[in-house]
Amino acid sequence: MTRTHANLLRGALDLLILRALHGEPRHGYGVLEWIEERTGPDLLLEEGTLYPALHRLEERGWIEASWGRSENNRKAKFYALTAEGAARLKQDVPEWHAFTAAVSRALGGEA
Repeated sequence: MTRTHANLLRGALDLLILRALHGEPRHGYGVLEWIEERTGPDLLLEEGTLYPALHRLEERGWIEASWGRSENNRKAKFYALTAEGAARLKQDVPEWHAFTAAVSRALGGEA
């Protein structure tokens, strides 16, 4: 994977995580389920990809974590969107749509 491809994937993943946490806190597996429900088989993530991204977003102050109980009554770390994360989401969604539309126009139809 090229550096550019990795950066695009990281940016998309960050945005998906922020969107998954918009409105309600979720534990890591809940974030993974939210993404998979909305992207279907086209974007399958593994926990080894998700958890480093959650930690990166937490370090940036865009999400915060706290311990709680899952729906199975198991101890789990729940992630919530911070005000800074919500602002980032609001800023990045229109930029992402503009970026993907431009790339789609440039690529045209099928290769």
